[in-house]
Amino acid sequence: MTQPSHASDPGPGPGAPDGVSATAVGSRPLSVQSFGLTDLGKRRETNEDQFVTASLMRALWIQQSSVPQSTVRYADHRGHVFIVADGMGGAAGGEKASALAVGAVEEFLLNALRWLLALDSSAEAHVLREFKSALRAADACVYAAATHTPALRGMGTTLTMAYSLDADLFVAHAGDSRAYLLRGGALQRLTRDDTLVQQMVETGLLTPDKAAEHEFRHIVTNVVGGPTPGVHASVHRMHLEPGDVLLLCTDGLTGMLPDERIATVLQACAGPQDACEQLVRLANEQGGTDNVTVIVARYS
Repeated sequence: MTQPSHASDPGPGPGAPDGVSATAVGSRPLSVQSFGLTDLGKRRETNEDQFVTASLMRALWIQQSSVPQSTVRYADHRGHVFIVADGMGGAAGGEKASALAVGAVEEFLLNALRWLLALDSSAEAHVLREFKSALRAADACVYAAATHTPALRGMGTTLTMAYSLDADLFVAHAGDSRAYLLRGGALQRLTRDDTLVQQMVETGLLTPDKAAEHEFRHIVTNVVGGPTPGVHASVHRMHLEPGDVLLLCTDGLTGMLPDERIATVLQACAGPQDACEQLVRLANEQGGTDNVTVIVARYS
């Protein structure tokens, strides 16, 4: 039932540990270690969540050479991509919507590679625009697929994506899956839930302490796909520091565990895999009412 990440970052070269690579922060390297995990939970019959951990890098593919060498050579400059998606629209529709959205974003990022691996002050704003375009492309893909299959009409998915290059972190988001950053023991939420309950809290109709148990807490107001075309993609950038821990997760985690408990687990665990396994286990122990998916990336 539990599906771990099958494609770890290959690292900077032979001998590098799985899931670890080095980029530069000032004059010292910033190592990135990541792991992802998805689980059916205790109540659902299908898993409508999807996730991806991946690296973007420049590669030189050697076709012929008189010099003995590897057939592929990688540049040191690489980015890290993390995506979680939580599908909706029935078992078949939700699973398909999240898979289509993730695939569309992956394809878009490949075509935007020249921007994502060459960040400077002028390119950063372009990257934010590109990420908005990535979510719009995913929205169009999911909506088009739904219009051709009556049984899938209205299917949609949340989508939260993070991209890091050196000390720059970019986050793009739609729905109620979340991104968090743990820094210095404090857990900061990087995304805003696109839900009816969140709107009620912001307009003063509902207090935050009652939001978690409200009957409308699962009504999502902004998704990739859905009954009508168009998605509002929230994007922003922040600076990473050594010691930061990034978490992406679906509401199968946050619906079961409060932020304080999540922060405690992220602090206590030795590495991303241990953190993912502990968070999934605790979510299931608390009831596991939904599919639960987590990605943890540690920067050091």
